[in-house]
Amino acid sequence: MSDALTLNRPATAAGRTLDGVRARGAVRAVVSRGIRGLSLRGADGRWTGLDTDVARAVAAAALGDPEAVEWLPADPAGRLDPLRAGDADLTVCNLTWTLGREAAWPVLFAGVTCYDGEGFLVRRGSGVHGPADLAGRRLAVQAGTTSAANLAAWYGPRGLSVEPVAYPTPAETLAAYASGDCAAYVLDRTALAGERAALPDPEAHVILDDAISREPMAAAVRDDDPDWYRLCRWVLQLLVAAEHHADEAERGPGGRAAGIAEAARLAGRHGPALGLDEDWAARALGAGGTYGDLYERHLGAASGLGVPRGLNELWTRGGLHYAVPLA
Repeated sequence: MSDALTLNRPATAAGRTLDGVRARGAVRAVVSRGIRGLSLRGADGRWTGLDTDVARAVAAAALGDPEAVEWLPADPAGRLDPLRAGDADLTVCNLTWTLGREAAWPVLFAGVTCYDGEGFLVRRGSGVHGPADLAGRRLAVQAGTTSAANLAAWYGPRGLSVEPVAYPTPAETLAAYASGDCAAYVLDRTALAGERAALPDPEAHVILDDAISREPMAAAVRDDDPDWYRLCRWVLQLLVAAEHHADEAERGPGGRAAGIAEAARLAGRHGPALGLDEDWAARALGAGGTYGDLYERHLGAASGLGVPRGLNELWTRGGLHYAVPLA
């Protein structure tokens, strides 16, 4: 149990990011240039996806308005540059949490948004049934990702090799694969589901069952403001915890809604210690729902992508998302 429910933490030496966010009236969020299910700008100009809804939850908690987000699309190789330069407050851009990134860059990862693994998009009927069948072939990858290193780590020990061909943007990578210049498109399997859906005939392509790496995609912030890091981390934890509370309450008199309300109440009490009010958690959950709601809307059956939750289930259902206590 907390013994510091009303503690207001002092500003960090580098300055409060939250103060800057409030002064400009928006959270500056780095997102991809367009991957369905994660972050994609629609014809109406609105960004949708799992990553973008995480940013909206942060904006709702910090500003009271989930739409108070300034979207900063970036190529894979430049996803952390705006954070380092102080031009962004949050990166939610299908970015894998790695030791190398956190050690070499002035950033901290605030939590996993999606557990994933490196996969392969290939043409149906191509005779490719597993990664080994692609040995000696040209494979399209996005520059600035972990894909090329993952390919070397998988093929090398097996005495095999492939030729990774790096392209600067998702659109260029997909085009290279679609043109036949590359035999496969290599990317996190969740992201590949969105890329496959963007092809003229998605059914002519298939994502292999094999995953050759661990890719915990995570939200990142600068490392100079622990208060902002703490706020973003607990928004993510709240989304997962609220789904757990909803499941626990499902058979009770108030059902799932009562469980979500209880999660908001428990977390809300700590608002003053986070530099927020006591309604922050209710606002964050009101922006898009629990983690399960976000996943189903953008990646699950309701999205048209039908990506099974798998490791992204709650730990109570065999997944890796574990609800940290809100007490």
